[in-house]
Amino acid sequence: MACILHIETSTDICSVAVSEEGVLLFAKEDHARHSHAESLGTFVDEALSFVDGRRLPLAAVAVSCGPGSYTGLRIGVSMAKGICYGRNVPLLGIPTLELLCVPILLHHELPDDALLCPMLDARRMEVYAAVYNRALGMRRVVQADIVDGDSYREFLDAHPVYFFGNGAVKCREVLSGHSNAHFIENIVPLAKMMFPLAEKSLLKGDVKDVAYFEPFYLKEFIASKPKNIL
Repeated sequence: MACILHIETSTDICSVAVSEEGVLLFAKEDHARHSHAESLGTFVDEALSFVDGRRLPLAAVAVSCGPGSYTGLRIGVSMAKGICYGRNVPLLGIPTLELLCVPILLHHELPDDALLCPMLDARRMEVYAAVYNRALGMRRVVQADIVDGDSYREFLDAHPVYFFGNGAVKCREVLSGHSNAHFIENIVPLAKMMFPLAEKSLLKGDVKDVAYFEPFYLKEFIASKPKNIL
C-alpha cells in the first residue's frame, strides 16, 4: 500500500493531505494568508498522527516544487525533507503548474484537442506559465511570460486553450478576444490534488535526492530574461 503525505505551500494557501492507493484520507487547508510557518507544522503533526494512529506505512512525502513563492516553497520543502530524513522515506517533487491541471482534468469536460495553460501570478502582466495537452504532455516548458494580445497565439490559432490559476485572472481581458481562449476560475494548487501525480512518480521511481533537492525558484528564470524586465 502506498500511503503518501502531501505538502503544498507554493502560494498564499497552505495545505497538507494524506492519500493511500488513490484515495484521499486526510486534508487540511489554510486559505486565510496566515504564515505558512504557523500553519504547516500543525497540519503536518495532525497528518502524521492520523497516519500513525491508523498504522499506515508511510511510503513517501510529496511536495510542490514550484514555481511559486520563494518563502512558501522553502518552508514546504524544508518540512518535507525533515520528514523524509526522520522516517527514512523518499521525497517526491510535484511541479506546481502540473498540479494546477489535476482538478481541471478530473472535474471539467474538455475537447479532445484542448490545451491547458496553468498560470501563477508574478508581477504586473507577468506570469509563470506552461502549456500541456490533456495527457499532461508538455507542449511548452515553464517560462516567465509578459502577457499581451499576441501571447500563446501559436496555440490559440490551432487549439482551444484553457487558462487557469491566479495568474490567469489578470490576463483574461488581454487574451479573451481570441475565440479559442477559455478561462476557468477558482483553481488553486492544493495538497489534496497531488496524489495522482505523486503516485505516478512513486511508481516510476522518480524520487529526489533529499540532500540536494531545491524547488523551482524565481532565480532559475533570471538568466534567460531580458535585462529590461528584471
